[in-house]
Amino acid sequence: MNTLSETTYYTTVASPLGELLLTADAAGALTSLSVPGQKGGRTIEGLRGGPVRDPARFAALTDQLDAYFAGELKEFDVAVRPQGTEFRRRVWAALDEVPYGATTTYGAVAARIGASGVAVRAVGGAIGANPLLIVRPCHRVIGAGGALTGYAGGLERKVSLLTLEGSL
Repeated sequence: MNTLSETTYYTTVASPLGELLLTADAAGALTSLSVPGQKGGRTIEGLRGGPVRDPARFAALTDQLDAYFAGELKEFDVAVRPQGTEFRRRVWAALDEVPYGATTTYGAVAARIGASGVAVRAVGGAIGANPLLIVRPCHRVIGAGGALTGYAGGLERKVSLLTLEGSL
C-alpha cells in the first residue's frame, strides 16, 4: 500500500522541446523534468509509488516554463528535491550558479566544486545525470574548446536552449 510520502505526482507540459514530464514529491518539490527520448529520463510508465496526475500542483512551474520559452524569464523559482549522491548534488548546485546567457566548461564546474582535474569525467557524469533539465541549466555546460558536447536531452535541444538564451 502506498503512503502519501511515496506518491509521485506528475504532469506533462507542451513545450518547444516536446512534451515535458514533470514529477514532484508529496511536499510539492520538483523531483524531475524530462524531455521525450532523454537519456536516463523518466517516463510515466516508469514512475513508482502510485503516480498521480496533478496538473494543478505544477501550475506555477508551468507558467515559469512558458515565460522562459517566450524569452521573458531568466531564472526559475521552484523548490527542487532531486535524488543523488553528495558529489552529484555539489555539481548540480554549481550548475545553478551559471547565469542565463552564459556558458561554462566541465573543467570550470570541477574547479568550482574543488574537484581535481582528473575529476572532470566524474563531473560530466553528474551533469549527465541531472534530473532537472532546463530548470537546472546543464545545457549551459560546453566542452573546453567551445564544442557543444553531451546533453541528455539531445544536442539539438541544447542548441535550441542556448540559442534562446543568446549564448550561440
